[in-house]
Amino acid sequence: MNTTPTRPLDELLEIMRRLRAPGGCPWDREQTLDTLKPFLIEECYELIDAIESGDPSRHEEELGDILLQVIFQTQLRTEAGQFDFDDVARRLAEKLIRRHPHVFAAESVADSADVLRNWEKIKAVEKKGERKSAVDGVPRHLPSLMKAHQVQTRAARVGFDWSAVHDVVAKIDEELAEVKAALKSGDREHVAEEIGDLLFSVVNLSRFQKLQAEELLSATVAKFVRRFHAVEHRLQARSRRMEDCTLAEMDAEWNAVKAEERQ
Repeated sequence: MNTTPTRPLDELLEIMRRLRAPGGCPWDREQTLDTLKPFLIEECYELIDAIESGDPSRHEEELGDILLQVIFQTQLRTEAGQFDFDDVARRLAEKLIRRHPHVFAAESVADSADVLRNWEKIKAVEKKGERKSAVDGVPRHLPSLMKAHQVQTRAARVGFDWSAVHDVVAKIDEELAEVKAALKSGDREHVAEEIGDLLFSVVNLSRFQKLQAEELLSATVAKFVRRFHAVEHRLQARSRRMEDCTLAEMDAEWNAVKAEERQ
């Protein structure tokens, strides 16, 4: 009987079974669901970097690394007699069909907004009993800016939201004033709380403008790093070190770099 895998996916599943089997890879055999968690997080960020690079080959490779994490974790559950890869695929297929009645059933939708509303209604029925609040279900380990965005979005779906962007901006002004007052008080805990409130309000503004605060801040960090490198290079060309320059000198170089970028 020929047991050679006929599809790349079958081959991957067989490779993982061999790696985990007696006589397989010592490292792979030592792994648990807990030890794999950091690798999954790292691989997700590497995938995002690959997407942003615009390199299809790099994107293909990083998607494979994510698939490895799915296959690895599934193999651990299979060994425990809990579920296998077919179960995972079957459950996903059923979910996609169930949450797209406008494609796989007779329901009709006007636009993507209708799709999202239906998705949330169906999801609420599926999760009935699991979630007691409209803001439940946001993953604990999301980066804080993304978590804030998700919590605000869920609150907005039940009507707890600002009606106009100027109200959001006014809230930012209010929170900034509270930060200033806290700074004057000298109470570090109060300052920390008020800065957190200010950040939450800024995330709300980005959400209101249909932007992702996490992506905005990431782009700004990248811009800062790029400009900082340019300042270093300009100073090095004059045989100067940043440590030996005054803040006014560095600021002048910074402004020169910004001016060059705008040309």
